[in-house]
Amino acid sequence: MTRPRVGVAVLTMGDRMPELLALLASVAKQDEPAARVVVVGNGTALPGLPEGVTGVELEENLGVPGGRNVAWRRLQDFGDVDVLVDLDDDGLLTEADVFRRIADLYTADHRLGIVSFRIADETGDTQRRHVPRLRAGDPTRRGLVTTFLGGGHALSMPMLEETGGWPDAFFFTHEETDLAWRAIDHGWDILYEPQLVLQHPKTSPARHAVYYRMTARNRVWLAKRHLPAVLVPVYLASWAAYTVLQRPPLVGLKSWWAGFFEGVRIACPPRRPMRWRTVWRMTRLGRPPVI
Repeated sequence: MTRPRVGVAVLTMGDRMPELLALLASVAKQDEPAARVVVVGNGTALPGLPEGVTGVELEENLGVPGGRNVAWRRLQDFGDVDVLVDLDDDGLLTEADVFRRIADLYTADHRLGIVSFRIADETGDTQRRHVPRLRAGDPTRRGLVTTFLGGGHALSMPMLEETGGWPDAFFFTHEETDLAWRAIDHGWDILYEPQLVLQHPKTSPARHAVYYRMTARNRVWLAKRHLPAVLVPVYLASWAAYTVLQRPPLVGLKSWWAGFFEGVRIACPPRRPMRWRTVWRMTRLGRPPVI
């Protein structure tokens, strides 16, 4: 096959402009240049972008999946991108060979759908939640996984077209898992490649006011959209028990339960249950879709 062409997409709300410009500088320093770079202003203007960067300004914040769908469609319109790389606007590429490595990976495997980066802070430390497997003791262990990290990843453009892209309605949290489950069900592989590093400040997802409500609502939507009916209550009971055992603050727990029942009450179509062979494949990869 011809060598895949890499395009870059970055979402921003306009409140991290120094970090965004530093990220774009690290993108420009890659030894194999990106074919395109698109920055989406999610409800914000985009003043002072570097030359060669395409800006797309949205009048309202469409959330993470909505904004990423806009970036994907814009890169698709150009017609010269085979692999889309999403990067957080406060991340940084510390090595200059990232896009070359990505192109090598996709050249070698035509069923490679998603490549997940390793997220590390300024000291090189990777938080447990940033390792996309249950056995997270060694963040440098490479291998096939069942989900991926939102902060830094690569996506096959044919895979996105086949699976339908990101779930707009999720707005924030678990949109990666939703896309990952669809990709696996369509026969695509997801690779965690720790040699691809995005430097990112150490943070907690709970810093966002809507975190507890949306993480619960979207967990329910995940189950309702993708799991065989018999697994839906098992999955939701598993996550409810895990959440309670984590002992979140009372206000967070109340918000979590509000989101849980919102997800039960409100539909998020379409419902397309994964095949049982997909369930078995995920189990063999170390994460059955009930945990």
